[in-house]
Amino acid sequence: MTHMTPIRPDLDSLPAYVPGRAIPGAIKLASNEVALAPTAPVLAAIAEAAAAGNRYPDLAVVGLSERLASELDVTPDRIAVGCGSVSLCQQLVQITCRETTDEVVYAWRSFEAYPIVTQIGNARAVTVPLDGDFRHDLEAMAAAVTPHTRLVFVCSPNNPTGTVVHRAEFARFMDAVGPDVVVALDEAYHEYVTDPEAVDGLPLIDRYPNLVVLRTFSKAYRLAGLRVGYAVTAPEIATALKKVCAPFSVSTVAQAGAIAALDHATELLAACKEAVGERVRVREALLAAGYTVPHTQSNFVWVSLGERTADFAAHCLEHKVVVRPFHPDGVRVTVTTPEEDDRFLEAARSF
Repeated sequence: MTHMTPIRPDLDSLPAYVPGRAIPGAIKLASNEVALAPTAPVLAAIAEAAAAGNRYPDLAVVGLSERLASELDVTPDRIAVGCGSVSLCQQLVQITCRETTDEVVYAWRSFEAYPIVTQIGNARAVTVPLDGDFRHDLEAMAAAVTPHTRLVFVCSPNNPTGTVVHRAEFARFMDAVGPDVVVALDEAYHEYVTDPEAVDGLPLIDRYPNLVVLRTFSKAYRLAGLRVGYAVTAPEIATALKKVCAPFSVSTVAQAGAIAALDHATELLAACKEAVGERVRVREALLAAGYTVPHTQSNFVWVSLGERTADFAAHCLEHKVVVRPFHPDGVRVTVTTPEEDDRFLEAARSF
């Protein structure tokens, strides 16, 4: 008698989330981490919160939700906090998709978690290629929406290409999609954006009740290891997100760290300016060396390499620099300190 496992067979084909590699003695530019540690007041708040580690966290994340609400000038019922914004992406699929025929639309290449959370949620992925400038093709994405579409992810700045969606084109897109499809504007790198034309989701949440703005404490706020992200949206969507959140998934330490990071945001976000300067310098050096690199509004650059992607990543590794290959498209390289960036540029010039 053949033994049948009760596990879903489609999980065999689930793409694994590939974390950036860490190689001893090598500079890791593969995960878009900020090289600087959290500041002293943030570390102190984390340590103080750890003393209450024997108690369960605040299930409703009330303290952080209220602090975010006052910071963003919205009511607390519009905030849903999650274990990193990636967990909120998965929760969005859970609250919108019921049938295997339900569709999730996103650009490709974009954040590698989108296909994973879509398949975990038993939904069908519909991908729309980026345009020739490595940007979201919002007209094509709007055209890809069908009566089966439940959710659209728009990543701006786009991970891994660093390009942004502009305000006017996003408004046209939202009007074309209509109110019956949830649109998640994933703004994980929002704090690095300097383009005045770039979309900012927060002023749009009243105009579009189907819009969900996703942000995180992992990047500019330097808390990637603590896993805190949040959604700002209509109260009914925020309530649904909270219903499917794994209980206590935002730890006491994570909440305390995030609140302290907001309290000391001026100092933390001042470091974004250096990343902005470095991304311009690194991009210009790569262009001068003959590489194709789109304008980036994030803390990383995208190097379009096609079939040479894996070879380039291996070459960088030989030079003790770890980059993030997305074969066969290109590599994403985090911009950090001038010294680390110079090490990468030296490797790139010798390829």
